[in-house]
Amino acid sequence: MSNRRTAFFISDRTGITVEMLGNSLLTQFDVVEFQRVTLPFIDNLEKAQDALNQIKAAHTESGKRPLVFTSLMADDLREEIAKADAMVLDMFERFIVPMEAELKVKSAHAVGRSHSAGNFKDYNQRIEAVNYTMAHDDGMTNRHLDQADLILVGVSRSGKTPTCLYLALQFGIKAANYPLIPEDLEKLKLPPALLPLKHKVWGLTIVPERLQQIRQERKPDSKYAALENCKWEVNTAEILMKNAGISFLNSTTKSIEELATTILHDAQLARRVY
Repeated sequence: MSNRRTAFFISDRTGITVEMLGNSLLTQFDVVEFQRVTLPFIDNLEKAQDALNQIKAAHTESGKRPLVFTSLMADDLREEIAKADAMVLDMFERFIVPMEAELKVKSAHAVGRSHSAGNFKDYNQRIEAVNYTMAHDDGMTNRHLDQADLILVGVSRSGKTPTCLYLALQFGIKAANYPLIPEDLEKLKLPPALLPLKHKVWGLTIVPERLQQIRQERKPDSKYAALENCKWEVNTAEILMKNAGISFLNSTTKSIEELATTILHDAQLARRVY
């Protein structure tokens, strides 16, 4: 019998919070194959009933009870989803209710507070950080580089851009990234624009074989993608960073989330978004 289950993530807003928590739990069961279904903006009874029908259909099709993660705030919607013949993990019941008892106050029961534009300070910090990071991607400009919270360096295609964008979007960090190009590598020196800001510079490296695979998809059969060139660039970049006293991480087997969180912690950066 196939070890496959359907997991639903149901929210009255974007579903990001319940997805993050639910997926964190599902990763602990790597022998089970999960078909994930996200149902955001379930904010009225009609939508809740439609979600309930989808859960029933998944149960009928597979013959196995689905797992249902919910972060619904409205009592009538939560009660509707609770009718499902499924394992329903209600984040409200499991966390908010016990917290209300401990704190001896009622929660706001407000929808979508964790990922809302209503919190203007956090929202503006996030947008400002993303705009800054996009404007300072791949060494596009040196203007206002001193305003960066972090400058990430590394060879081309080592994971700098997605890591910087995650830092900006998730933590409100102004993260610039700067490629170490062959001219920098031949000199074994940081680009001149980064020297006064070396205390803000972190690096990424990558296994040459993995880098070759990534570059081959971008520019097949080019010198840029040749394994020998990748080996030279990676090895020389690591020597450059060690000589400059720059900490660096290997992105080969780490997720963007791991890279960003490690840098945030080790560099002692103050996150601006929660």
